[in-house]
Amino acid sequence: MRGNKMISSMSMANASLLMAISAIIWAAFNSDVASNIRPPPQETRSITTDSHSSTTPQQVHISTVGRDHMRISWITKKPAPSKVEYGMSSGEYDSSAIGSCTSYRYFLYKSGHIHEVVIGPLNPNTVYYYRCSGHSSREFNFKTTPPQLPLKFIVIGDLGQTKWTESTLQHISQVEYDMLLLPGDLSYADFWQPYWDSFGRLVEPLASQRPWMVTIGNHEVEKIPIIHPTPFTSYNARWHMPFEESESPSNLYYSFDVASEVHVIMLGSYTDFDQGSSQYTWLEGDLKKVNRKKTSWVVVVLHAPWYNSNMAHVGEYESVDMRKAMEQLLYDARVDIVFAGHVHAYERFTRVYDGKANKCGPMHITIGDGGNREGLARKFMDPKPEISIYREASFGHGQLQVVNSTHAQWTWHRNEDNLPKADDSVWLTSLISDLDCKPQ
Repeated sequence: MRGNKMISSMSMANASLLMAISAIIWAAFNSDVASNIRPPPQETRSITTDSHSSTTPQQVHISTVGRDHMRISWITKKPAPSKVEYGMSSGEYDSSAIGSCTSYRYFLYKSGHIHEVVIGPLNPNTVYYYRCSGHSSREFNFKTTPPQLPLKFIVIGDLGQTKWTESTLQHISQVEYDMLLLPGDLSYADFWQPYWDSFGRLVEPLASQRPWMVTIGNHEVEKIPIIHPTPFTSYNARWHMPFEESESPSNLYYSFDVASEVHVIMLGSYTDFDQGSSQYTWLEGDLKKVNRKKTSWVVVVLHAPWYNSNMAHVGEYESVDMRKAMEQLLYDARVDIVFAGHVHAYERFTRVYDGKANKCGPMHITIGDGGNREGLARKFMDPKPEISIYREASFGHGQLQVVNSTHAQWTWHRNEDNLPKADDSVWLTSLISDLDCKPQ
């Protein structure tokens, strides 16, 4: 009994020490919060409790792999089979697949057992029922993406896990959509690893039903000199994206095709992007492979916005220098839309290139208003730049409905309003359908 009490005391001491160190590190690495003219946080974190048994699958999420496969990811506290059983009727699993299991350490923290299994080939536009690790008490289901247009994306950035986040997720749960795109800043764990677990439980109801395709933000870096010098440890372990299928050398940037006519490129703002870097070389090659006779739309997702009229994050290296390095590539390839996060507000720009309106440039949209704990970035530049069409500091989400090869509709919905009401809306014409905007 005394030994158990001693172990418990030591565990509590380690947890307290890690919490204290994390708080100090967070404060040091996030000193820009006040300078970004944000209000103080007004909501506490929404932390979902862990009531699962040691081998119960939790934090389940899915991501698309290739044209007709899906990666199922989940965590168990104790060892369990890395196996997914699935079928097209509830409780009837006529197919199964075996995957792999890993874990990681972060200072004093040790993760649970992180399982991932790739299943398929799967039929398009079909609901599949599945269970993980043979656990009969938790059945999940997902719907595959359609084989052709129309297609609907949900786009949310800087999500976090607050009451604001819960409101955003509640709005999204009422939408019939095919895939979710998240331009970085997922959990806001900020070195405190249990928050990765609570985030996984928070988003599981949605992330287990539709593919969540994500990329990195600054809050995923989690690099601590000397103590933990390797960046992106937690992100890479928990959110394995299909980088191998797009011949990317890194999980931090990749691409994929969906509904036969949409090519999505996820870029990494916080890894090397200069000309000659691995990411730049990969992006250049990826864009050259896109057959625009078959691919009507090209969408890019990254974290640090290249265009921004908010007073938050003005002039940051990841925004300014990444744009200098890569904007020409995107312009020449006639990328249609660039989604970004980082700035905790919503802003839509006109089609733009080299700082000026350009009918053949991408439309830039900042959607960093998912629900983060740091609050909204309320102060914008005055006067508003001509290329900025709509801007507002409110929490919400966006929807991109790609209707056909020539037309798509973008809508933005703030959390305070009923879902059917779009607070910003615009129709886009694909650049490839404009005779003046053929790829260079």
